[in-house]
Formats: sequence, C-alpha cells, structure tokens
Amino acid sequence: MAAPKRSIVVTENADTPYGQTVTIGPHELSSDEGESLGGRDTGPSPYEYVMAGLGACTAMTLRMYAERHGWLIEKTSVEVRHKVVVGSDGKSVTDRFERTIHVAGDLTPAQREQLVRIADRCPVSQTLQRSSSVVTSLAEESGIG
Repeated sequence: MAAPKRSIVVTENADTPYGQTVTIGPHELSSDEGESLGGRDTGPSPYEYVMAGLGACTAMTLRMYAERHGWLIEKTSVEVRHKVVVGSDGKSVTDRFERTIHVAGDLTPAQREQLVRIADRCPVSQTLQRSSSVVTSLAEESGIG
C-alpha cells in the first residue's frame, strides 16, 4: 500500500452548515459534523474518516500478510476509537487511536500475535505514529464555481 497519488477535493455543499462533498477520483462522499456540534450528521465527521482510514488500512494489511503466508483468514473486522489524552502535566495532549482487531479463521495463537504486530506496520498506522507537517497555501483565484 502506498500513499495516495490523486488529489482529494473537499467543497462545502449547501445541505448543512458544515456539510462537505468529498471528491476522490470517481468517488463522491459526504462529510458533516454531528448535531451536537451544529451539523446535521449527513456524513462521517473528519475524525471518523481518519479512523475509517486506519481501520481499512489495518484490515487490508492483515489480509495481504495472511495471503502471502498462506494463512486461512475467513474475515477481518477492525473497530477504531479515538481519544484525546491529557498528559500528566495537565497541558500536553496526545491523540490515542484504540484499535480492536477481530479475525475469523483457523489460526494458531502465534499467528494471531503476529497479526497484532503486523497491524502496526500498516501505512496509515505508521503515518499516525510519526510526526507530520501540514503545508497550507491560498490559491490566487477562488476557482470555485
């Protein structure tokens, strides 16, 4: 699995105060905030998309690894939760993504332990575990029609 090579475009839509249309190649998705934050919950929130990316990448990585090793996995499922953890100093914060992996298949305990280790090697997991930089620029013309 490699980092995405195509641009993702997110544009406000008129459906809700925070509603967004997410265009990824030929795919069109929605995003919104929940009602408790003033949205109408017409699509996943941005954090839910981050968690979905982690879960999907984990399941795909486990499937690829199992296939390479001839392990018979019937089905995988990954639950992901997100928490903001305040440090012992009361000021610093860390994002904590908790992942629970469900694997159906005839695997030994050692194979199951190996899958847990492999989960940390999925590209999205590795991205979230290291520092990132976000570089922002403003287009000279709006380009919005």
